[in-house]
Amino acid sequence: MPLTRDEDIADLLRSARVIAVVGASDRPSRASYGVMKAMQDRGFRIMPVNPTITGEHVHGEYVWRELAQIGEPIDIVDIFRKPEEAGQAVDQAIAARAKAVWLQLGIVNEEAAARAEAAGLKVVMDRCIKIEAARFGIEVGAA
Repeated sequence: MPLTRDEDIADLLRSARVIAVVGASDRPSRASYGVMKAMQDRGFRIMPVNPTITGEHVHGEYVWRELAQIGEPIDIVDIFRKPEEAGQAVDQAIAARAKAVWLQLGIVNEEAAARAEAAGLKVVMDRCIKIEAARFGIEVGAA
């Protein structure tokens, strides 16, 4: 069951430091671009993932082709993909041993969420990580 209680979502955000963003964009008009910057401004380490812009930099961070390349612990995989494509990103998050997957606002994939939960990952679905972090006033390093 995806996290729905405010306390659980806030706890997940408070415990996170590294957020990999699948579907990251280098275009300011895209939601992922603004969300990455907002979370970076809150002190999170952002790891953009997008095979079409691999090797470039977004907000000063190297863009990875896939989660498996990152090679360091990932707390949350924030997914900006169509619902039918989110499952592939969830499977990569499981393989990369991420602690949680976050399907952005408007993204619902119950089967992928069930796979993530069965693998021990926390799941948030159909919510914006930027909005939730702001709502709870969460910043990395804040008491």
